[in-house]
Amino acid sequence: MPEKPFYAEGLRFSCTRCSSCCRYEEGFVFLSRKDADLLAAELCLGYTEFVEIYCRWVPCLEGGMERLSLKEKRNRDCVFWTVSGCGVYKARPLQCRTFPFWRPVLVSAESWKWTAETCPGMDKGALYSMDYIEACLASQEAEPAVIKKI
Repeated sequence: MPEKPFYAEGLRFSCTRCSSCCRYEEGFVFLSRKDADLLAAELCLGYTEFVEIYCRWVPCLEGGMERLSLKEKRNRDCVFWTVSGCGVYKARPLQCRTFPFWRPVLVSAESWKWTAETCPGMDKGALYSMDYIEACLASQEAEPAVIKKI
């Protein structure tokens, strides 16, 4: 019988809107086609124009392929972060909507605790069930990042 994940009893999280996941550090916000289409519509742009203005292509580990990601500002903030917070909150990408319920964060209790050191909303607030957490993971797998050959 498979071992239950450390989050079998659920995990607590409440976004404090501190923006630490959107600012200060280099990172990637990978976009599915659905994400890109929603953001383009929010900004009244076509898909191609949105990608040219707001995105970059990031090499995949496998080689020969690149994944679509949002650009960052020179100071490493998300391209959509403003002094008021997320400038596209209603249309924010799935990766942002499902934080902190990402596979690398949920691989172990240690990785959850390590991530919680930089996120004041983790281990506080609403209790999210294992079913909810696994639905977040499934949605991420169902909407993979746009990939292109180099």
